[in-house]
Amino acid sequence: MKMLIGAAPSKLFHLEELSKSLSKFEIECKIVNDTEYADGYPSRNFKSWVFQNKKFEKLILEYKPDVIFFDRPRHFGLKAVNSKIPAIFYLRGDYWSEMKWARETIYKSFGRKKALDKWETIGEECFSKASMILPICKYLEKIVNKKFPEKPTYVLQGGIDSAKWFKTNPMQLKHPCVGLLQGATIWGKTKELLLLKKIIPALPEITFYWVGDGPYTSQILSELENFENFKWLGSLEYPKKVREYLSGLDIYALVSGIDMSPLTVQEAQLMKKPVLVSDVGGVAELIKNNETGYLIELGNSDMWIEKISFIINELELQKKMGIEGRKFIEKNFSWDTLAKDFSKILNEIVSKNKSQ
Repeated sequence: MKMLIGAAPSKLFHLEELSKSLSKFEIECKIVNDTEYADGYPSRNFKSWVFQNKKFEKLILEYKPDVIFFDRPRHFGLKAVNSKIPAIFYLRGDYWSEMKWARETIYKSFGRKKALDKWETIGEECFSKASMILPICKYLEKIVNKKFPEKPTYVLQGGIDSAKWFKTNPMQLKHPCVGLLQGATIWGKTKELLLLKKIIPALPEITFYWVGDGPYTSQILSELENFENFKWLGSLEYPKKVREYLSGLDIYALVSGIDMSPLTVQEAQLMKKPVLVSDVGGVAELIKNNETGYLIELGNSDMWIEKISFIINELELQKKMGIEGRKFIEKNFSWDTLAKDFSKILNEIVSKNKSQ
């Protein structure tokens, strides 16, 4: 079987890992940057608004895929669902909430509203015409099932290659410390970071580090940068510098308003760090509460303070949670394990298409 994968540039690294595992089950994959093969209004590549290339059509003719896999509702996905080839949509986040937050925050001008309208039109066509939707977690599958009750779904959790997350020279940080590694691109997620205004001053002996960036960075920094025990490190080279950062932490924290399956939670556990995470969306599916870390109630700054205060001085507990965390991720999120089950789904889709 041959599967064509069109993905966002930032996700190619991870989909290469999926491709490698699928090859063990006689599924060949070709991975491409989706915007190189299909683009148009309202993307930032203005030339694509006028000059439509035929790269997608040429790719299909030459590669002859049995199935097309795409991971975001853009022009590549639109062409995929309108082809005669089964097209499956890998859904990583709560698309509908994200669009709502975008409309309420950074997409308020007339031009941006029109662009968002177009993206929504493309998105709804991708959802409605996809042969199957692959939510990244069970929590997200429930949302999809409510939106499209007749649409086939299959939960394809994000896998990870544990061999790439190994002990390394740690970044030089001030201890004890808590480290966050999360972007600031979606306000519904980012706004929970403002809870740190209560957490940081309550724990003056602990240094809080934040790695991440995005359109809402300034709104967060304006509230936090005056705390002496808070440090913003911006973005880090992935994966080398991220490994060094995670290696240097005492505790990893995800302070998020909503998330589905953040990869950093898996990476932190593979680096044997206890994880404290907001109990939102599908995050609970990524840890073993009270064993590899703790789930923190949304908006509960007191609980954050309590758990950080407790675990920061329990060095043996930190070590134990770290060991259990790596075991948990290796067992449940190996790409080989996930690919084995996913390959069966792919064979069913292709067989059904050929019989029609």
